Amino acid sequence: APNSSSAAAAAAAAASGNGVQGVAGGDRPEDPSKQNLAQVTGSIQKTLGLLHQLNLNVSSFSSASQLPLLQRLNALVAELDTMQKLADGCNIQVPMEVVNLIDDGKNPDEFTRDVLNSCIAKNQITKGKTDAFKSLRKHLLEELEEAFPDDAEAYRQIRATSAAVSGNAPAFLGLAVPSHVLMF
Repeated sequence: APNSSSAAAAAAAAASGNGVQGVAGGDRPEDPSKQNLAQVTGSIQKTLGLLHQLNLNVSSFSSASQLPLLQRLNALVAELDTMQKLADGCNIQVPMEVVNLIDDGKNPDEFTRDVLNSCIAKNQITKGKTDAFKSLRKHLLEELEEAFPDDAEAYRQIRATSAAVSGNAPAFLGLAVPSHVLMF
């Protein structure tokens, strides 16, 4: 039962974190896949309720409670079958890292936080590289102006003219070249 409840919890966590509204209260998803997801989410909730009821029946089991226990077991099997059939209509990709975190008893939000922190770090590295290239370009232009003032002024005029003609992209031999290709 722990694996099935972990899987159900994983699916519920994945479903609840994607902004899909439930079907109850008049909120109808527009997309059929969202509607399928809402049905699967409802089935997961029902399965979790059945598992809780089974836990209560088993913990206070007596011979008189055998019939209700069997009925709840049959209801659980039927609901798991329904959930499987509904899930076949959903195409949701859950990263294995998230499933592993849930199996380890951790919060799947940790995965999201780690991915965002990784993206922020990579963005800062890229920004640093971009700033370094801008600084290099500025330094090289300053050195070019000191060593070859006439050529530097001619370059600036050519660059300004080509930027005006081609809509902010510098020209090289009459061809429009994107500014990220030319560094100077």
